[in-house]
Amino acid sequence: MKSFPNILLYIYLLMTMVSCGSGAKQNDNPFFESEWSTPYGVPPFDRITNNHFKPAFEYGMSLHNEEIEVIVASKDEPTFDNVILAYDNAGQMLYRVSNVFGMLESADTDEQKQALAAELMPRLAAHDDAIMMNDKLFEKIKSVYERRHSLGLDAEQLRLTELIYDDFVRSGALLSPKDKEELKKINEQLSLLEVQFGDNMLAATNAYTKSVTAPELKGVPTILRAEAAQKSKEMGGNDYVFTLQKNSVLSILTYANNRELREEIYKAYLARCAAGSEYDNNKIIAQIASLRYRKAALLGYDSYAHYVISDQMASTPEAVYGLLEQIWGYALAQAKTELNRMDTLFRRENSDAKFESWDWWYYAEKVRQSDYSVEEDMVRQYLSIDNVKGGIFFLANRLYGITFRPIQVPVYHSECEAYEVIDSDDTALGVLYFDLYPRASKGGGAWCGTYVDQSYKDGKRVAPVVSIVCNFTPPADNQPALLSIDETETLFHEFGHALHSLFAEVKYRGLANVEGDFVELPSQIMENWALSTPMLKQYAVHYRTGEVMPDDMIENIQRASKFNEGFNTTELVAAALSDMDIHSLRSAEEIDPTQFERVALNEKRGLIPQIEPRYRYPYFGHIFDGGYSAGYYFYIWAEVLDKDAFQAFVESGDLFDKATAERFRREVLSRGGSRAGMDMYRAFRGAEPDNKAMLVARGLIEEQKQEIDSKPRAVAVKVDTREQARQRAERSRRERELARMKADSMQSDSLVADSEIVAR
Repeated sequence: MKSFPNILLYIYLLMTMVSCGSGAKQNDNPFFESEWSTPYGVPPFDRITNNHFKPAFEYGMSLHNEEIEVIVASKDEPTFDNVILAYDNAGQMLYRVSNVFGMLESADTDEQKQALAAELMPRLAAHDDAIMMNDKLFEKIKSVYERRHSLGLDAEQLRLTELIYDDFVRSGALLSPKDKEELKKINEQLSLLEVQFGDNMLAATNAYTKSVTAPELKGVPTILRAEAAQKSKEMGGNDYVFTLQKNSVLSILTYANNRELREEIYKAYLARCAAGSEYDNNKIIAQIASLRYRKAALLGYDSYAHYVISDQMASTPEAVYGLLEQIWGYALAQAKTELNRMDTLFRRENSDAKFESWDWWYYAEKVRQSDYSVEEDMVRQYLSIDNVKGGIFFLANRLYGITFRPIQVPVYHSECEAYEVIDSDDTALGVLYFDLYPRASKGGGAWCGTYVDQSYKDGKRVAPVVSIVCNFTPPADNQPALLSIDETETLFHEFGHALHSLFAEVKYRGLANVEGDFVELPSQIMENWALSTPMLKQYAVHYRTGEVMPDDMIENIQRASKFNEGFNTTELVAAALSDMDIHSLRSAEEIDPTQFERVALNEKRGLIPQIEPRYRYPYFGHIFDGGYSAGYYFYIWAEVLDKDAFQAFVESGDLFDKATAERFRREVLSRGGSRAGMDMYRAFRGAEPDNKAMLVARGLIEEQKQEIDSKPRAVAVKVDTREQARQRAERSRRERELARMKADSMQSDSLVADSEIVAR
């Protein structure tokens, strides 16, 4: 304890040198400022340029190393304060620039940012490895860890100590010097390959455009044509241009009568980064899978999936497969039933053709209109972007008493808008950005992230700066953006992630993150309100007439909510299974990704040819460039949680019950990772989750027939503790090391014998 004030003084002096330095680079670079004078400390996007990132990264790494060296050099007995807390506080400048660069590189990239990422990511990986494999630092952490129960630590300090120790072990702290060097090389290679994968995916998506004439677009609603007309105008044409952005592809697949056009654009979508193409990702995928196995094996795990999942709620790949395979059976059977219904319509119009994957959306829409009287073109007119945003703001206010006010702050793109978020007691929760429409500089899909994380500084809460990024159908022809049902649910989903960040009240940075298969609970639970009657009555208002969505339309939407769920669930679980399979490999031999995927899904599990997995390997950015490797199952696992958790509101008799919402905020949303996910869930729900609510919600089983499901509850399976998983991995690692030593010894004996023969 005696030297800790000296540590703080030293770090303070270092920061002072940064903020008060006289060099032009420091003075001109916003990242060298100790604080930003913007409202709520949002990044000064109006001052940040690409040229600022590299020097900021370099100095951030240097400063981080200095901070670590202070911890290592201390002669005092290791304590929570001078080791664990000091480590948790180190690297703040580096994390700040990393947050901003990482978000911008996804939401508003360019060639310079991509080149910077390719250059810096391997260096950052090496920087992290140098710290995580610092023997002297680990010895101090281990000393505190081994005495943790005798140091008088509170629950959060104890959990932080254990998580940091686990993180070091999982990062190679227990490896031999030789294995550490190998792991460093693997991590460096992986960081570069993942950047290359993402760059290829963005380039391939942007490279394709399809110019279409008006007669070819018969069936496509005017609302959806407007975006394509605008794109054509930007390119100097006067027809309609479609791209491989998901909303553009779905416009054709869902509505275009022209079957050849549907086939062409869907095949182009599926062929992104395929073998032999300009942006072929297959070799990269094979190398990533091989390197990930080698990394897991070094650390004592049977596969990369074992490595990743040992740190999650599920604990083992077996538990994940148990859930996925159970749902797969229900979903595929339901999808085949849906196909039969659509095939009847298809054959009336195509007597000599076969139903193909590019026909599914088109005929599903026909069935939706025929059986449920839901015409999405009509529904969209009640779902303008302002209405939907107003709906989520209303919901947050009803549940949690918070309000959203437009605020003038620097933005990184003209399409962004920002809101300050005010709590029920008038204190500031943070800032929320919206960036909702596609552009060439933005990655596909939708996500939510932070530019500034919630933290504590000098005893005061630092408000987070959060951003929701989407690729929705943009406004066109003097009308607002009109969202589809799926886009509406997506905005509710990402808003749930935003609330999770905005409500955070976490004391230590190392306790900010929850398990990966818990992280989608706060987002997915919000989707349950999106299409509920009281919510639609509140925000679904016709953008021209001001008419509230009619009761019959609401009823039809809700009746159709389980329609096509066999397909939706099958393509989702197919992607999750392909992710698990490629990361369950037990060999470093490079595979053929195309053949491996076909065998895993079509031959092994019977995926019908009319359904493609949600993501094929060459453009499966979630797992090869997005942090969801061996974790795409997170969405399904968390859906078990979210559907069961929503029942707490249903059981209260009021979907806006403030007491239930306050308990959810207190036990789940505000805690970050200060407790294990299952502990937080039990504290909120009073019991472990049951997967039946999810199966019923997806229409995979009938509610009154739930008792026939005799299989074990997916989340209620027995799972290992973190300590058990760590011990198992360590035993496996030691066994591998002994086997290697034995093999080396045998090889050495053989060489000696050979040399004796040569001598004779």
